[in-house]
Order: sequence, then C-alpha cells, then structure tokens
Amino acid sequence: MNDQELMENMLMLEKGVCDLYLHGTIEASTDNVRSSFGSALNSSLSMQDQIYSKMSEKGWYKTDCAEQDKISQLKQQFS
Repeated sequence: MNDQELMENMLMLEKGVCDLYLHGTIEASTDNVRSSFGSALNSSLSMQDQIYSKMSEKGWYKTDCAEQDKISQLKQQFS
C-alpha cells in the first residue's frame, strides 16, 4: 500500500467518523451530549480538511470545475 492509498483510506475513514458524529449531534437528547458530539464533529471536520488539503497539494485529489452551461441548466431547472 502506497502513501496515496493510505491517505485515501484515512480520508474515507474520517468522512465516516464525521457522519457518525453528525448523527450523534442530531440525535442527542441533552445539551451536554449535543455539545460533546458537536465538538467532536468540528475536530473531525478539521482533520478531514487537513487530509484533503494534503492530498490536493500532492495532486492525489483533483476536483473538476463545473461547466457554466451545466450550472445554468440546473439553475433553470430549480427556479
């Protein structure tokens, strides 16, 4: 397993953790529990962003820009 594959796995795991913390925050029954999950969620989102940034910096996570005509079509569709 190379560095890129390790980073991809780390990113996917961190996204999963964020999902779990989000649901914990939403479903929390008390303010203390909600606050704890919210704090953990924010930390995980920060880690996810750091992993993404490092991968992007190395060219391992490329994003494509949306084409303007497709953006216009979607705007019309949902207007």
